[in-house]
Amino acid sequence: MELAWVMLDRGYHVTIVSKAWVSDEQRLTSQIAGALWEYPPAVCGQHTDAISLAHSKRWCMTAYHIWDAIASIPSVSRASGVRMMPSDFFFPCKIEEDPRQASKMAELMASGVRGFYRGSDIIDDRGVDPSYGAVDAYELMAPVIDTDQAMYWLTSLVESKGARFVTEEIREDLITIEDSLRARFHVDVIVNCTGLQSLSLAGDSTVYPIRGGLIRVINDGTVFPKVNAALTITADAAHSSNEIVFLVPRNDNILLIGGITEPHKWDLDLTLETPIIRRMRERCDKFLPGLKDAQLDADYPLAQGLRPFRGSNVRVERELRRSGSRIVHSYGHGGAGWSLSFGCAQDVVALVDETLSGAPAKPMSSRFGGGRGRVEITASL
Repeated sequence: MELAWVMLDRGYHVTIVSKAWVSDEQRLTSQIAGALWEYPPAVCGQHTDAISLAHSKRWCMTAYHIWDAIASIPSVSRASGVRMMPSDFFFPCKIEEDPRQASKMAELMASGVRGFYRGSDIIDDRGVDPSYGAVDAYELMAPVIDTDQAMYWLTSLVESKGARFVTEEIREDLITIEDSLRARFHVDVIVNCTGLQSLSLAGDSTVYPIRGGLIRVINDGTVFPKVNAALTITADAAHSSNEIVFLVPRNDNILLIGGITEPHKWDLDLTLETPIIRRMRERCDKFLPGLKDAQLDADYPLAQGLRPFRGSNVRVERELRRSGSRIVHSYGHGGAGWSLSFGCAQDVVALVDETLSGAPAKPMSSRFGGGRGRVEITASL
C-alpha cells in the first residue's frame, strides 16, 4: 500500500490485484507483523547478502523519516496507528566486545534517528530482571505501528487517491503471462509485491518462509506496570539462534510478546500450548517478571504468520529473464516490511520510470547506492 501511495502521488494510475484485503477475520501478513522499526540487520533479519543489507540501511532511513513525519501530526497519528516510541535494545556483553553490534551502533548513531541514548541504567529503568543476562543497552525513538489500524488507513487512503482494487489470485510465473496481464488490466508496467508467492510468480526458488508467532496481552497497567517502550534482547542473550525477546506495545491497550524464527515452516498450526510458544512466553516472563500475570487478549490471543524471506534477501529489481520485460520486483522483505516500506517504494518508482524510458534492465548488484532522491507524499486527510 505504501508503494501505491507513492506511485499515485507521482501521477501514476494504479491497479492493485490481490486475493485478499485487510480484515479482522483472515489477517494479512502485514497485519500480523510486529511492525517495530529496526535498523538492519534486525534481530530476526537473517541478512546474508551484503548488497541487500547496504540497500536496506538506506531504505529503512527513508521509511523512518516518513513514519516519523506521519506520527508527528496528532490527528494523522491517531488515524493511522503510527507513533514514535522509545525502543530499547539489550545486550549480554559490553557492545564494544561484539564487533558487529558495535559497528551497527556506530551506524545508528550517525544515521539521523532521534533520541539515541546508551547506558546500562536502561536495564533497571525498564524493570528487566538482572539475572537474565543483560549487561549493556541503548535506546532510540522508533516508529511503532498498529498494523490493523494502519492497513485500514492505508487502504482507505490509496482508494481516495484513485487506486483501483481487483480481487483475484494470480498463480503463474508473471513472465509467461506478462503481455496478457498488461492488456487485460490496461497497464504499462507490472510490479510484483507478492511476498512468498514470488516463489511461483517470479520463478524464484530461493523464496522461503520464516514462521513467527506473537502472544497478545492486555497492557493497561492494571495487572503489571504498563510497558511504554519496545524492549528487545538479542538471540545471543536469549541463548538461542531462533528464539528472542521481543516486547512491543501494539497500541494503548495491547502488548505483543515474542518472538520466534522458524525457517522453512509453512504450516500455521501454532497454539498457546505449542512448545516453542510456551518457551517464548516463559522467556519473556523471565526477562520482564511483571508479565507473569499478564492477561491474554481474549479476542485475539495469538498472532502467527510467515515472514517472506529470500536466499539473497530483499529483491528490488527489474525482470532480467527476458529482454524488454516490463515487470519490476519488490519482495523478500522478511520481517522488515514496515521498516523498509517507503524506501523500497522510492526505488521501485525509479525502476518503473526507467522501464518506461526504454533503458535496459540492470541487476540489483549494479545499482548500489542508487535511488537516493527525496520522496514527497501527501496524506490528503
